[in-house]
Amino acid sequence: MNSFKIALAQFSPHIGNIEANTAKMLEQANEAKKQNADIIVFPELSTLGYPAEDLLLRPSLNKRTKLAFDQLAEIKDIVLVFGFVNTTEDGHRYNSAAVMKDGQVLGVYNKQNLPNYSVFDEKRYFSEGHQHLVFEYLGHKFGILICEDVWSLPTVQQLAQLNVETVLVLNASPYEVGKPQHRVETMSALAKQLHINLVYCNQVGGQDDLVFDGTSFVMNKGGQVALQAPSFKEELYIAEYDGAQKTFKAGSITPVLETMAEIYQSLVLATRDYVQRSGFKGVILGLSGGIDSALTLAIAADAIGADKVQAVMMPYTYTAQISVEDAAEQAKNMGVTFGIAEINPIVNSFMQTLYPFFGNAPADATEENLQARSRGTLLMALSNKFGNLVLSTGNKSELSVGYCTLYGDMVGGFAVLKDVYKTIVFELAKYRNSIAESPVIPERVITRPPSAELRPDQTDQDSLPAYDVLDAILYAYIEEDMSQDDIVAKGFDAEVVAKIIRLVDFNEYKRRQGAIGPRISSRAFSRERRYPIVNGWKPGI
Repeated sequence: MNSFKIALAQFSPHIGNIEANTAKMLEQANEAKKQNADIIVFPELSTLGYPAEDLLLRPSLNKRTKLAFDQLAEIKDIVLVFGFVNTTEDGHRYNSAAVMKDGQVLGVYNKQNLPNYSVFDEKRYFSEGHQHLVFEYLGHKFGILICEDVWSLPTVQQLAQLNVETVLVLNASPYEVGKPQHRVETMSALAKQLHINLVYCNQVGGQDDLVFDGTSFVMNKGGQVALQAPSFKEELYIAEYDGAQKTFKAGSITPVLETMAEIYQSLVLATRDYVQRSGFKGVILGLSGGIDSALTLAIAADAIGADKVQAVMMPYTYTAQISVEDAAEQAKNMGVTFGIAEINPIVNSFMQTLYPFFGNAPADATEENLQARSRGTLLMALSNKFGNLVLSTGNKSELSVGYCTLYGDMVGGFAVLKDVYKTIVFELAKYRNSIAESPVIPERVITRPPSAELRPDQTDQDSLPAYDVLDAILYAYIEEDMSQDDIVAKGFDAEVVAKIIRLVDFNEYKRRQGAIGPRISSRAFSRERRYPIVNGWKPGI
């Protein structure tokens, strides 16, 4: 029996940039040839990138795709298995994979199982395929599947019944917490059940609010992992098949990351790709001396480099001196550009202008929001002047209940912590400090009670329950879709639960106006959780 090598091109397509993607694929194919690979497998829709959304409807897509095929046809002496958009003469559009050797297309496979749940919307764009693609090469029988196909047991069973030995799976599988390990465990059981090898090549990189972790792998028919690529890293990986032993040799196996490391790296990757591919030369954020902005700063500096990050402390009457000190200390620790801009004159000017309207009405949240909106205006002015993207720093707990100010602390183009609950923010801050030679986030930023500092002696818990309680209720309501009654039945105070659910429902209009941010959960506020802003649903049962 023949032995052979398969290269897995775990790369990050630039959505819509077919020319650049094709150039990268050519580069990886040539590198694979240098390493004596016989086959190279690319991710799902690798020429265009995933998800391309309504770019799929552009009339010039076919012409651009043909140019990509012409370029890929120049590669000789290696089999290319890659994803592309296949529009047929009868007007059907398919999510497809091509098998090409020496410029000749040996076969095309059209994805059969189109996901239309969670973040997926494939039935809007694609028709379903109905046939398998099986090919023999080097005395070995291969089958092709695309992402969702491999999660359909009947689809994979059909390939096993066709005596396919190895299934090449092209993927664009988005990240969420625990997903890399779940894939490996599920595919291990599948390979063992059907006695089939799996070569699983996944896309990596950030795309708008989605993050793709890669974590590609090769699974032997006994369920053993023969190769496992790192998460969140763009690279070429080689798996070698031993024809005599009829198994893939044990290669490099990178363990799946511990949870906080996994989340942190996903946020870094998402931020880097969003900033750089959007064409911004750097970022700017308000550094308040609190934990959310502290963590956002650390992620930003790790993502694009401290020299491209600007932090601004904007104190007001109620800002504690230790907040100013802690902000300055972290900025120094991380080597970012730092400045202080007092907002007292701005807020006072607003108040004077509004006095004829407000009169002697007692102060309330209006005055607090003026502080936040003054800061937002300053950040946007600096962004406009110097071309840096504003990062908003709110977390998922705050956004859920509306503990944030429209056109104030919600301003920005990217919300790094949008899908990160406050309890996880604390854990991520501790994690970031743990991997540094010395802590980059001052310890008291992590340990002192969180406060928006919009009124004297304010803490978040003046308005909200303790964050461990709040996040547990939010998780039950948002991620698990539990009713108010069922959440109370878990042991939470009925009044607290009713208040939190009321706040979540009422503040949908705010979230719709906020910046996008990286999805790390199974139910993010974006394309995934879609609730009407105006509705009469009663939250009880």
